[in-house]
Amino acid sequence: MNTNEFQAEIDILFKDDRVLKEALTHRSYLNENQDWPCDHNEKLEFLGDAVLEFATTKYLFCTFPKMEEGELTMLRAALVNTKMLAQIAESMCLQRYLLLSKGERAQTNGRAMETILADAFEALIGAIYIDQGYDVAEKFIKSRVLSRIDEIKKQGYRDPKSVLQEKIQDMIKVTPTYKVIEESGPEHQKSFKVGVYYDDSLIAVGEGLSKQEAETASAEKALQITNN
Repeated sequence: MNTNEFQAEIDILFKDDRVLKEALTHRSYLNENQDWPCDHNEKLEFLGDAVLEFATTKYLFCTFPKMEEGELTMLRAALVNTKMLAQIAESMCLQRYLLLSKGERAQTNGRAMETILADAFEALIGAIYIDQGYDVAEKFIKSRVLSRIDEIKKQGYRDPKSVLQEKIQDMIKVTPTYKVIEESGPEHQKSFKVGVYYDDSLIAVGEGLSKQEAETASAEKALQITNN
């Protein structure tokens, strides 16, 4: 795998391209290529998610000093949700370089591919942080993610979880919480059932191909119940 073209695409020259290869390696690829020298990208995704959230939070906090916490939270959620990150990944042609098993590439589309692309984008951020340091990772996040703030503000950005939290805190003075009820499927293509609770009471259950997606689905269902 030659990563030079992708490094040119993102305008970052890695010191060690093995960490970039790991970021582009989906778990399913290892099932068919057991001699591949890199690990799959899930640990880098974990790291990249944290770097992305911190950089986004820092930027919003400094850029909008008069914005209330609730609105900052909703704007951040709109910037870093699965759908947005997948769109950004597609704009970089990341899917052309992502290593998937033949079966996974043939069968995966729609929401499943959206989740894979978003996860790979977060893994890429993790790889940039490891190889280049925080400043370069932050610059990349600003150019690829935070540059979309004006677009999102025009579209509106009240995500279901934030709307539900605001509504329930106003109604009964509690904050909704989310718990994974069930995980199913193989490691590289899990699905989740997540419940939303008010205190200890289960209100609604949502399903998705990521925890975030399932949480959003459960919040949407809870809003429907609350509005009826």
